[in-house]
Amino acid sequence: MADELNLSDLKPAQARKDRKRVGRGQGSGKGRYSGRGIKGQKSRAGSKKMAAGFEGGQMPLDMRLPKLRGNTSADAMPIGPFRTYSQPVNLRDLERLFADGDSVNVEALVEKGLLKNTKADVKILGTGELTKKLAVTAHGFSASAREKITAAGGSATALKEPADPRRKRRGSAKRGPAAHDEAEAQEPAEAEQQESV
Repeated sequence: MADELNLSDLKPAQARKDRKRVGRGQGSGKGRYSGRGIKGQKSRAGSKKMAAGFEGGQMPLDMRLPKLRGNTSADAMPIGPFRTYSQPVNLRDLERLFADGDSVNVEALVEKGLLKNTKADVKILGTGELTKKLAVTAHGFSASAREKITAAGGSATALKEPADPRRKRRGSAKRGPAAHDEAEAQEPAEAEQQESV
């Protein structure tokens, strides 16, 4: 018959290690400095809360490296802090998951599992063939994707129109000889209007 269990001889199924008890006197093995050494930043309270990349006060690496110069506007993607990202979706996925006549938007793509969420912009790419008539609404379309969608009888609606690089800034005054010629041409026209009145 096996020995009976008593409270005095219970043991854990897996051997355990006692936790480190610091600051309990010299005889504990972790007395005096409690395993932190003598002085210095790492011996102080709160020394484990330094920010990632902190180098003890010297100039951090990201500030020592040369910076990429140039325009940092949203149109200058992917340079600068305004860099953006578009989630690509191919036509072959729309052909596989949607039925003829369906409306395809960002929420529908999330529901079908093509996107995780609606945070990123969606761009429809032209990989694959499309035989179904779909009304697709997305942030952007490639030229081939737009062509295939319209060829199948569907529609492609862009939520973000691409920026026209030839667009002139508002309020920019014309300069040069052309502007001078226009101003001279307007003066006789204004004089004629005043005489007719």
